Amino acid sequence: MSDTDPSAPEAAASPEHPRRSDATRAAILDAARDRFAADGYERATIRAIARDAGIDPSMVMRYYGNKAGLFAAASEIDLRLPDLAAVPRDQIGARLVRHFLDRWEHDETLTGMVRVAVTNEAGAERLRGVFAEQIRPALAALCPVREEIDARAALIGSQLVGMGLLRYILFLPPAVGLAREEIVAWLAPTIQRYLTAEHP
Repeated sequence: MSDTDPSAPEAAASPEHPRRSDATRAAILDAARDRFAADGYERATIRAIARDAGIDPSMVMRYYGNKAGLFAAASEIDLRLPDLAAVPRDQIGARLVRHFLDRWEHDETLTGMVRVAVTNEAGAERLRGVFAEQIRPALAALCPVREEIDARAALIGSQLVGMGLLRYILFLPPAVGLAREEIVAWLAPTIQRYLTAEHP
C-alpha cells in the first residue's frame, strides 16, 4: 500500500483531519445559532440544523450528543468585559455602553441568545447564567454597598440589554437611527448613576 493511498490509516490522522473536524463543528454551531434564533429552542430540530449545515444529522449527535448539548455549545458567550477597576471611575458608564455596543454589533451569539431568551426558558436560563458569571462579578468591586450589587447590576442590565433588544433585534426605527455617540451620551450617565450613586 502506497504512503499516499487515501485509504491508509495515516490519512485519517493527517493534519487535514482535525481541520475538517473544526470546520464541521463551526458549521454546526453557526447553523444552530441561526436556527435557535429563528425558531426558538422547542421548534428547532437537529434535522433542520444538520440540513442548514450541509451534513448528516448523525454528525450533530456525534459531536454534541443531543439538542440540549448543542444548545449549550451554541450559546456560549464571552462578553469580554474590560477590567473596570482600571477605568477612571467617572468614565465607567461610557466605557460599558461602548463595550456593549461593540458586542452587540460583532457577536451574533449574543443577539441570537437574546432572541431565544425572550421566548424560551432554556435561553432565559442561559442568559441568567451569563449575568451571574460575567456581569455581576465585573460590577461587584465597584458597587459602594455590597448588599446592593444584584439590584444595581439588574438596573444596568436593563439599559444595556434593553437598548440591544430594541436596536439589534427588534430594529425599532428610533433606536436604529441613533448614532453610537448619541447612545453613549444618553445611557452613560444613567449607567454611571446606577453603579456609583447612593441608594435613593
